[in-house]
Amino acid sequence: MQWYTPWALLLFLALPVLGYVMLRKRRGAAVRFPSLVDMRSCPVSWRQRFRPVLVVARLLCLTLLILALARPRKGTVLSEISTEGIAIEAVVDRSTSMNAEMDYSNEKLNRLEVVKRVMADFVEGDKKGLGGRAGDLIGLVTFARYADTVCPLVLSHNVLTEFLKKTEIVTLRNEDGTAIGDALALAAARLRKAEEELVRRNVQLGFGDADEETDPERGGFKIKSKAIILLTDGRNNTGDYDPMRAAELAAKWGIKIYTIGIGSAQSFATVNTLFGTFRMPTQDDLDEDLLKAIADETGGFYSRADDAEALRNIVERINELEKTEVKSVQYTQYAEHFARWTMPALVLLLLEMLAGCTIFRKIP
Repeated sequence: MQWYTPWALLLFLALPVLGYVMLRKRRGAAVRFPSLVDMRSCPVSWRQRFRPVLVVARLLCLTLLILALARPRKGTVLSEISTEGIAIEAVVDRSTSMNAEMDYSNEKLNRLEVVKRVMADFVEGDKKGLGGRAGDLIGLVTFARYADTVCPLVLSHNVLTEFLKKTEIVTLRNEDGTAIGDALALAAARLRKAEEELVRRNVQLGFGDADEETDPERGGFKIKSKAIILLTDGRNNTGDYDPMRAAELAAKWGIKIYTIGIGSAQSFATVNTLFGTFRMPTQDDLDEDLLKAIADETGGFYSRADDAEALRNIVERINELEKTEVKSVQYTQYAEHFARWTMPALVLLLLEMLAGCTIFRKIP
């Protein structure tokens, strides 16, 4: 809540003076009597005692009108449109192997949960080494046996992080698997169509026609580069697309792929049974040669993350490589709230005038 004309609140200084004048105001009698001795002995009625309520009501009415004059209003930011940024697709493995444990700040969390937290810091910032990606288009693709677009490329990253938080490991056996090729192909296709999506969005926001090129100086968004961040702990064992074929398409479309292998030599998974909870050792099946080849094909790099700290360092490295100059335009819509003060003030004024003409009426 803010006041558009706060100087109007200075009128409150006049209210005590006005109240004093109204309460002390006396009028001469309109009808003369030879003696007031008998009248002075008459008891004071309740109407006379409570007549100052009219003055209080009038002052309260003026108070509400002064607040309305100051124009209280509340603003809502509609959008933040960066003039130049990077389009990034986060491709996250959610197969059952991601249920293995990793260390995260003295906690034991499964790999997917660690990935979710680190990627949320990458997108929004963590007040440490990651400043967030406020000026970039970011989308989310998850995969196990099947690849799915969980969140399209968006500038409103709070929407993306909500989808990221709700991402869970698959529970059905027929949905388990690691379709790296399908996931990369889907993410690359999304990035290839990013410009068309931007043109459509800019037309809706009134920045131009569908046949015109986006003008960054008028508040549009221009894609500086495109990248995919692949996070997986397995090897490609299902799907229709070969991972290297998907990498070749990404390279052809000018998309870099950064591959991150999640896992460690000694990993465990927590298993709940009828006899209690047990930590069972798991066997890593990370295809590092494939991940390196994918990264080399597209101009990215491959790194392995054995714990949360290593994963964070890799993400910081990507954050430094994929920098962008951010110029943004914010659109704020203000809702005026003066009516909530003026309406009670008018009602109070009407009641005060009605009471002055009826139960508190006096002569003269």
